[in-house]
Amino acid sequence: MPDIHNHRVNADTLARARHLRERLTPPERRLWSRLRDRQLGGHKFRRQHEIGRYVVDFCCAEARLVVELDGDSHVEQSERDRSRTEWLRQQGYLVVRFTNREVMSNLEGVLEAILAECIRNASQRSAPPSPSP
Repeated sequence: MPDIHNHRVNADTLARARHLRERLTPPERRLWSRLRDRQLGGHKFRRQHEIGRYVVDFCCAEARLVVELDGDSHVEQSERDRSRTEWLRQQGYLVVRFTNREVMSNLEGVLEAILAECIRNASQRSAPPSPSP
């Protein structure tokens, strides 16, 4: 079983991720075209990436950032999204969410927000711990 970032990934999750990579939605494809190959500030992103039992839409491991795109179906699954986000947060990831509509109508704004979070999260991770009062 592969070990991705110290999270055990089972064969079903890996197969689901591979399947999702082959069938990106139009908003995912549009965002991926601008995240791939370190185009966004030199940050490396993975698409449909396995973390534990979850497959996240996009992940920048160096910044511990997960980018999720939400379509209309996410309205009905908000509780599942909350528990998933909480689990990812406990693993040290920041999760940012955008709607499919935002990606399609304001891609540059979405990219600016993602880059800002990459920079902020990466710098927080590399900063020395604050001294105790």
